[in-house]
Amino acid sequence: MMLFDLARKNLQRNFSSYFLYIASMVFSIVIYFTFVTLKYNDDIEKMTGTSQKISSIMSGSAVVLLFFIVVFIAYSNSFFMKKRKKEVALYSLLGVRKQQIGFMLFFENLFIGIVSLIAGIGIGFLMSKVLLTILIRLMGYSLTAGFTFSMPAVINTIIVFSILFLFTSLQGYRVIYQFKLIDLFHAEKQGEAMPKASIISAIIGTASIATGYYFALADIMTSTAWRIIGIAMPIVIIGLTIFGTYLLFHSVSVFLLQAMKKIHRYAWKNLNLITTSQLLYRIRGNAKSLTVIAVLSATTITAGGAVFGLYYNISKTTTTSTPITFMWKGEALDVPEVDYHNTLTLKDVTLTNADAEYNYMFMSLSDYNKLAVQQGKQEMASIKEGQSVLLDPFFDERFSNKVKGETYTTADTQLQVAEQYEYGVTNIGTTGNIMIVADSTFETLQGEAILTQMYQVKEEADQLQISRDLEKRITEQQQAFTSHPADFEQSMSGAGAMLFVGSFLGLVFLTATGSIIYFKVISEAEADKDKYTILYKIGVNDQQMLKTIATQVAIIFGAPLIVGITHASVALLGFSNLLGMSITKPVLLWMAAYTLIYVLYYIFTTRAFYKIVKNARRNI
Repeated sequence: MMLFDLARKNLQRNFSSYFLYIASMVFSIVIYFTFVTLKYNDDIEKMTGTSQKISSIMSGSAVVLLFFIVVFIAYSNSFFMKKRKKEVALYSLLGVRKQQIGFMLFFENLFIGIVSLIAGIGIGFLMSKVLLTILIRLMGYSLTAGFTFSMPAVINTIIVFSILFLFTSLQGYRVIYQFKLIDLFHAEKQGEAMPKASIISAIIGTASIATGYYFALADIMTSTAWRIIGIAMPIVIIGLTIFGTYLLFHSVSVFLLQAMKKIHRYAWKNLNLITTSQLLYRIRGNAKSLTVIAVLSATTITAGGAVFGLYYNISKTTTTSTPITFMWKGEALDVPEVDYHNTLTLKDVTLTNADAEYNYMFMSLSDYNKLAVQQGKQEMASIKEGQSVLLDPFFDERFSNKVKGETYTTADTQLQVAEQYEYGVTNIGTTGNIMIVADSTFETLQGEAILTQMYQVKEEADQLQISRDLEKRITEQQQAFTSHPADFEQSMSGAGAMLFVGSFLGLVFLTATGSIIYFKVISEAEADKDKYTILYKIGVNDQQMLKTIATQVAIIFGAPLIVGITHASVALLGFSNLLGMSITKPVLLWMAAYTLIYVLYYIFTTRAFYKIVKNARRNI
């Protein structure tokens, strides 16, 4: 019973230190429980009909989340064990047996795990309605979910995290057998190994990052490096960036800080010399940790920014591929709420040249101009006899054939492609790319005449029910049915689910990385509080002390964040260039949200650091 009481009192006394760790753990369990709940949830299938898609996404996301949580718990637990080693040594000196101390640490860790698990599942259940509603809204459905309780999800979460917490508890039990008593007393003074900086390392680090950036921004179709390395190039880019980032904190930052110390006007102003000296040790000594945080931040921002960018551009992408609300080949049907309706005859014509044989849908110039006026697109004044204009909305010179200037032979004539435009006036799924020719040329073309129906409806993205009814009514003679609301719904459901997963995984990663920095900074504050007490003794006031602490913590938080944002910006620029899509606005919004939460962690950590220093002064 004594061990239980001692463990309970230790947790009460150290609650402020454990709070952020427990909060991060609870949040991680909430998200994991939510993902597993959504995997088993039948309500989504009833409301959206996309159960299999959601189940697959949530299953994969839960595995990624679990892997990260394992790393986070192991990393965080090592910090707490380091902080408690001196306390463990005192227990040993007082005559408490190692086995009893081990059981006490075991119970403490196990109790924290059980409390986090109960709180996580409870909060997850209470938040299930909100989170499920967010998912459904992101997928484009105007529905409100109810509370969801899934016993399989509860059992899954309990089993997984019980094993994890049992492992960390055993890790705490083993710690007292791994160190000598003198090592335990001096554990707080043992920082990470302080690697030596060199000009060669600094040059190699800078060159590695620059090379990674160059490969990431290179055109994959024209770049010689991409052609040689091939599909392994992404791995090369990631490897160069991680290696360069480590050397950046290991050596490059050291040279910059040393250069700052040599600037006398800066160094001898206020406490700048002390601040810079402290940063030299902390950044260089924590190069591995800062590298992990920078890379993780870059990964989170890149993944979240890419998904948000795709989600943000869904409407534009759908309109590009499906500009007409409903379109099919065949006879007309009665469609409600129609803004306008066109029945046009197109011709399926076979074209040949020296290379191959192609099939294109042909449209007359007058029909094109009619559609262009209705859709607010550019009209064409005229097209010469023997010439045509190609409409290819997804043309990309890196992947598509540029046919402008090419001459093709039909069954009865030759046609030269005079122009090639990157937009369309018909639904790609029904007609493919369209060739426009003069009315007289269209009349003489030999090809299969195809009757097409085009219905434009107001607020087309909201007409999903009409789309489903039409699809049921269309007979076998009505072919190649395409629907703007159906395409929009499909894109929204997939991208919305990915955005939901990306957002909450990003929040988990952010809270975990913020917590890791917090643990490191606070551990160092505890170890260095006597040094700050000396500063108080020589006349440093509270305002100066807060300023130097805020500056140091800002560098520790800001350095990996700035590096991570820079890496992510390059990656997202390459992603944007690859897709030919502008994602600047959604990416900036995503980065701003990420930075804002990071700033909150910075403020919380600075206040905790300053509180430790002030308490140390009061205890003099």
